[in-house]
Amino acid sequence: MGSEIDLQDLMARYQQGDREAATALVSRLSPQLHRFFLVKVVSRRYADDLLQETWMRIHEVRHTYRRGEPVLPWLYAIARHIRVDHYRRAIRSEGRERAMAVGYDTREAAPAGAARTPDLEALLGTLPESQREVIALLKVSGMSLEEVARATSSSVGSVKQKAHRGYKKLRELLIEMGLGTREIGGLP
Repeated sequence: MGSEIDLQDLMARYQQGDREAATALVSRLSPQLHRFFLVKVVSRRYADDLLQETWMRIHEVRHTYRRGEPVLPWLYAIARHIRVDHYRRAIRSEGRERAMAVGYDTREAAPAGAARTPDLEALLGTLPESQREVIALLKVSGMSLEEVARATSSSVGSVKQKAHRGYKKLRELLIEMGLGTREIGGLP
């Protein structure tokens, strides 16, 4: 992906109006931001929308980035706020729509073989939001504990605790499903 120093340099150049730096940032960071959103939302379409909205917001507030600071925590804090805003709008909208659609279930049925191999989104969906967010940032986005702490406005200890509890819950779920043992690759 490139080093943090490279990202800091690109961000500094982007702040000065360098289009090539902006393009490089978007192409390098969009895949991991998109994965971050896919873990959190129901559909790829919403993840696409959130990604686009995040880059628009980054463009608007790029002047707030402090040179020399890590780029990823700053960027993920913005992405996180976009996701929360989207969630709040969806809840308000859902309340209005629910009254009109009582009795209708538009969810698709799961394919026959899907029960044996759960997808990441389904597993993470069983966790409380705070644990799901920390695990997504650590494991899906590849951020360090310190970066996740900055992005979530938490302490490193709090991030460790949420991750540990989330891993424990995921391990228990996989064992219940008959897909794992007490030692699951990479999960403490």
